[in-house]
Amino acid sequence: MSISSDAITAPSRSFFDDLQLLIVILLGVVSVATAYVSFQAALYGGQQASAYSRGGATQTEAESLYLEANQQYVQDTETLTRLSEYEIETRSADPASAAVAAEKYDELYFRSVSQELDAAITWAQAENDADPGTYTDPQASEEYLQALFGGWSDTDAEAEALLAEGDEANQYSDRLTLNTVLMAISLFLLGIAAVIRNRRAQWILIGVSSGIFILGVVLTAIIPFTWF
Repeated sequence: MSISSDAITAPSRSFFDDLQLLIVILLGVVSVATAYVSFQAALYGGQQASAYSRGGATQTEAESLYLEANQQYVQDTETLTRLSEYEIETRSADPASAAVAAEKYDELYFRSVSQELDAAITWAQAENDADPGTYTDPQASEEYLQALFGGWSDTDAEAEALLAEGDEANQYSDRLTLNTVLMAISLFLLGIAAVIRNRRAQWILIGVSSGIFILGVVLTAIIPFTWF
């Protein structure tokens, strides 16, 4: 029994069919890439919100520490003023008045002078003895100021770092969102190319969409990868 040549002839694929396959592959690649970029943008958006939240809370804590330190600074200023007044009274010609002033001086010093202020007073006295012509304020001591405002300074710097981290994450999120838009445009053009029948127009759309997609890929590649 003979078999006709028409029966054994394999169906041929046209160039148009191959082009459709290329478009389908490109659609898949661009879709996956768009999902990835969108996911990265969402992650950076979450990091931004978290950093801003922690930065705001830390900044509030820093302000509280500053107010507390500044209140102590003002209180120490008043204490030093009263100590100076009592010290002058101890040099009174009246022994009784001098004794009372000395007692007040010692009592105030014991009750109101912290270790940090005591070290600052000792430092200032040494500076004034070394250079009597120039008055050195105990509250100008760097160690005293660091002890008083150091907590605020460190916390404020931490808050600034967190807010800067949030700003950076916000910039990355915005750039990734833009890249998502570029890839969405590429998907749109490929979708049009998939339904039209003019091969020249298809190639033009494929070329334009590929160029936009590659631009989006390059812009995404320069943004650091992030995770949870």
